[in-house]
Amino acid sequence: MKTWLITGCSSGFGQRLALAAAHRGDQVIATARNGKTIEEMAEPFGGRMITLPLDVTDAAAAKAAVEKAVETFGGFDVLVNNAGYGLFGAIEEGTPEEYRPMFEVNVFGLIETTRAALPILRRSGGTIVNMSSGAGIAGSGGAGYYNAAKFAVEGISEALAGELKPFGIRVLIVEPGPFRTDFLGRSITMAANEMPEYAASSRKDYRETNNGHQAGDPDKAIAVILRAVDADDVPLHLPLGPIAHSIAERKLASFRRDIDAWRDITIATDFDQP
Repeated sequence: MKTWLITGCSSGFGQRLALAAAHRGDQVIATARNGKTIEEMAEPFGGRMITLPLDVTDAAAAKAAVEKAVETFGGFDVLVNNAGYGLFGAIEEGTPEEYRPMFEVNVFGLIETTRAALPILRRSGGTIVNMSSGAGIAGSGGAGYYNAAKFAVEGISEALAGELKPFGIRVLIVEPGPFRTDFLGRSITMAANEMPEYAASSRKDYRETNNGHQAGDPDKAIAVILRAVDADDVPLHLPLGPIAHSIAERKLASFRRDIDAWRDITIATDFDQP
């Protein structure tokens, strides 16, 4: 039996993962910025799930959630940083009032929750699951701010994997492609300053066309995440779905082309040896 602390459980992958873990007999601390939206989730599980309010941008709230987890279950061995949302729009279209709050949740919120959880995880090991995205593998026009936030999640996670290995803590970066959650609905905001110059890279039509019609089955995704967390050899990167895999393959191929084409020139940059 595992004990999970999961952020962002009001909908989407966070809610589905919390329920799936509880249904299989695990203990779950499910959190959401508005705790009232998830209170009923815990009722079927007879004390194996508790729900808490947690605004991940509030370091004191993250610490309080960890303390409550210790008080209730004696600790936890899986932390899932799932809370987050997206901002679509060209870089020139975005404003600080739009993009800074997204970074506060997606990046700094993840940092605050992780820092609060590490003293507990370092005692006995465990797993940190950081929810990234196919957008964290490769950038694309019209999603630059979201790309940047998820690229930060990837970098933080890779650094954590090295820092925490001596403590027996594994790190798993989950990189979903499009799955049929409400991400393209309530979890995406659009830059208000639409500029005709960037119509070609606009994600507005993509959002309206694909919301509710994504090919990915979120329950199958959750089953893969559970399997990865349970594995003896947890992968660092876990692209989910054929589109995420295609993004990764294209990124690797493009990176290799650039490296190979400029190798002789770019490695000849040390001081000349006497």
